[in-house]
Amino acid sequence: MSALSGVFAVEVSLETGKALIEAKNQIPLDKIREQLGTKYTVITAPLELQAPTTQDSKLNALFPLFLIFGYLVVATFYLNFLVGGNLSDALRHFMGLFFITFSFFKFLDYKGFPSSFARYDPLAKKSLFYAKIYPFIEVGLGVAFLLSWQLPFALFFTLIILSITTYGVMQSILNKSTIQCACLGTALKLPMTEATLIENGIMIVMSCIMLLEYIL
Repeated sequence: MSALSGVFAVEVSLETGKALIEAKNQIPLDKIREQLGTKYTVITAPLELQAPTTQDSKLNALFPLFLIFGYLVVATFYLNFLVGGNLSDALRHFMGLFFITFSFFKFLDYKGFPSSFARYDPLAKKSLFYAKIYPFIEVGLGVAFLLSWQLPFALFFTLIILSITTYGVMQSILNKSTIQCACLGTALKLPMTEATLIENGIMIVMSCIMLLEYIL
């Protein structure tokens, strides 16, 4: 094969039966067959594509989460513009839309959500009943924020349940457990990653900011 015109180098592996030919131009199989004779069978190996990096695959898997957050931000700005609200109103609207939207995805597969949620939420692990009513809790919190009803209680309750869930998320990430995140239910297959931790962290920070406003 090295004697073929335009070939620079040939590397042959007897173990795999593969030959790597470095040439100026692509060499037709007929020429290689003619050079080797009838003793050998020559076929082209399938093109080996480079596998996507972990970072790329992680971003692709979390794309639905980022997309939903984008829609929530746009909806929050529009709603706040309609009512002429301030920053506190914007935070309240975002949290209300957040809980309503995320509860919707949990209800898409309500039967499968509790067991998935119980895999990482500490309270859901101890009480499957809590996991079953969690989507309803999110609906209640969403309505409370949008209607500005019992806000101190809603903020305090949000801070508690999200802190519990965040602790479970942190444990899963530190243990490098391959667990599906149930934040968008089981209809969308989201991996448990740092983005899930950031999502909960944002809501916790918002709750703390609004609670401080009420206290001060």
